[in-house]
Amino acid sequence: MTAFSLRPFRHNDLLALVRHANDPTVAAFLTDLFPHPYTEEDGRKFLEEAMKPVPLRRCIEVDDECIGAIGLHPKQDLWRYNMELGYWLARAYRGKGIITSAIRQMVRIGFATFPDVTRIYASPFGSNIASQQALEKAGFTLEAKLIGTLVKNGKVEDEWIYGIRRD
Repeated sequence: MTAFSLRPFRHNDLLALVRHANDPTVAAFLTDLFPHPYTEEDGRKFLEEAMKPVPLRRCIEVDDECIGAIGLHPKQDLWRYNMELGYWLARAYRGKGIITSAIRQMVRIGFATFPDVTRIYASPFGSNIASQQALEKAGFTLEAKLIGTLVKNGKVEDEWIYGIRRD
């Protein structure tokens, strides 16, 4: 596996963030809130938000370069004991075990930082096999398959719900 670290975002991550986030394969499996093309202005707005304590976001770093992002987003009301996990990784670093390990680390950080949280979940597209495999390797369990619930770029997609519970 390629050595990496999770760390807070910094302002000087902007250029690498924009370069990697602007790849259409990154936006392909994220919500429409993640823009494509991804501009420097998008990157500045993201970094401003990412440096706040909640939601908890971390830069995935290899060789002093931001190559992706991972975050835990707290839920409210009836779902207040849950956090949603989201992540993306630059194309050149996929398939190297980085995201699986980053998911494991974020789960540990999330449960340690938010003692009331009992469940962390992620909802990859049904067609995002790599993300499903990473979640399963990280200890997540498939909880549900929601058929035809998403529309991305005019294409109807399934949403698979994976969860992991506090021990």
